[in-house]
Amino acid sequence: MSSFGALLSGAEAQNGSMLCVGLDPEPSKFPLDWRGDAGRVFDFCAAIVDATAHAAIAFKPQIAYFAAQRAEEQLERLIGHIHRVAPGVPVILDAKRGDIGATAEQYAREAFERYNADEVTLSPFMGHDSIEPYKRYTGRGLILLCRTSNPGGSDLQSLRLADELGAGDRLFERIARLAAGDWSHGAELGLVVGATYPAEVARVRELAPTLPLLIPGIGAQGGDAQATVRAGWRPGAPIIVSSSRAVLYAGGNAPGMAAFAAAARQVAEATRAELQRARQD
Repeated sequence: MSSFGALLSGAEAQNGSMLCVGLDPEPSKFPLDWRGDAGRVFDFCAAIVDATAHAAIAFKPQIAYFAAQRAEEQLERLIGHIHRVAPGVPVILDAKRGDIGATAEQYAREAFERYNADEVTLSPFMGHDSIEPYKRYTGRGLILLCRTSNPGGSDLQSLRLADELGAGDRLFERIARLAAGDWSHGAELGLVVGATYPAEVARVRELAPTLPLLIPGIGAQGGDAQATVRAGWRPGAPIIVSSSRAVLYAGGNAPGMAAFAAAARQVAEATRAELQRARQD
């Protein structure tokens, strides 16, 4: 398997894209003829993948949406499908795991052996030993929560630190420094920074000048695509701008999956173009 960094760079060049298509299946929002049918989770997501693979830098299935529907086996099938139909496009398992020791080892096995993801999202709150088991999987990516897109992230992430190692740093700044420094040894790390906070995106990019940034929050959450690209993208320093609901459910109340997939393709292509224009401005 290629390293996550190589896959990401290849997908960015091949598809001319910074768009990550989030896969958050909600059967209540499926096309009318499938609506409410959790047995169609794989079929729905696979159709979205097929329609948008040419426009994506990555796919990001959110594990909770599958687990809540008892659809973990469908998630396994879906990631296998992505690897087959879009072998150059990496899969980010959005799991936000955070634990230590033997438990972290099991979560790492889940992400990289059971699901065969190229990267997984992690919470760094418990420190370096909580991500160390994931680093044993050579070439896989670990993307750490840093400055998240939700308003409540400020409750902790914006607090100023007072100890001698980082006096004056906000917590998210310390995480960025660690990911770009001591924690990066032997691992391919990235950071989650929300599009709803472009000034913080710019600050994280300053502290971690080469790390990939996974940036949720455009589309349904209202983040500004142009501000996001200007703050985070640099040559050789990719950004992965995630949009989920705006792409998945662009079909609205269309009766069939063909119309849903066509609408998803249109929105994905338009979002890709908007992000590319911002890079050129």
